[in-house]
Amino acid sequence: MNLIIDVGNSFVKLAVYSKNKLIFKEIVEIDKILEYIISIKNKYNKLTNAIISSVGRLRKDDIKVINQLFDLLVLDSRTKLPFKNLYKTPNTLGVDRIALVCASVNQYPKNNVLVIDAGTCITYDFINTKNEYLGGAISPGLRMRYKGLNNLTATLPLLDTKTPNNIIGNSTEESIHSGVVNGVLKEIDGVIKEYEQKYSDLTVILTGGDANFLSKQLKSSIFANSNFLLEGLNFILKFNSNS
Repeated sequence: MNLIIDVGNSFVKLAVYSKNKLIFKEIVEIDKILEYIISIKNKYNKLTNAIISSVGRLRKDDIKVINQLFDLLVLDSRTKLPFKNLYKTPNTLGVDRIALVCASVNQYPKNNVLVIDAGTCITYDFINTKNEYLGGAISPGLRMRYKGLNNLTATLPLLDTKTPNNIIGNSTEESIHSGVVNGVLKEIDGVIKEYEQKYSDLTVILTGGDANFLSKQLKSSIFANSNFLLEGLNFILKFNSNS
């Protein structure tokens, strides 16, 4: 059994896998991570291996405690990976992006795969049929766009995410919703279209916190999978345990 620890900017996703089956998942605040991990350890006595993927701030003392509880793998640029990394700056490649690519290698081997992670940022990651990771793109996510309009202007309000009623906003609030949401949708559909023009047999995966909100409104053919990153981390842990 494997414990997956995905540390984001504000919260931590904890998951337990028995082989390839997800049997537990919880989202917790970062300052409560040890409390939850100890509780999970007590609940699943066959839980021996763990992996940490951290784009947020996880204290070294917390990592030391976790390392005492499990056979721990901390994912970074030096971790052995099941693909050829052609990124020009591999040391700067986010561990979340690495995990997503690994999930695509595991589930869609020898395919052209574009993984779109719609979270704080929207990341695009592409791996080809030769198992070569070529890179992708990073752009602001939905909430970042809403906050940017509010923070960088004098009068525009901060709004909750909402599907716009019309492409033409007839009030300031509706104009913001139209600009932000339709802007993201047009961006994603446009990026997918460009990849499809170059790779006709493209598989597209949409994941991340905003995946469910966006998937219903996209025109492109996609597979939505909210657990794709966790599945990638579980695969990395198994890949390194068997190597």
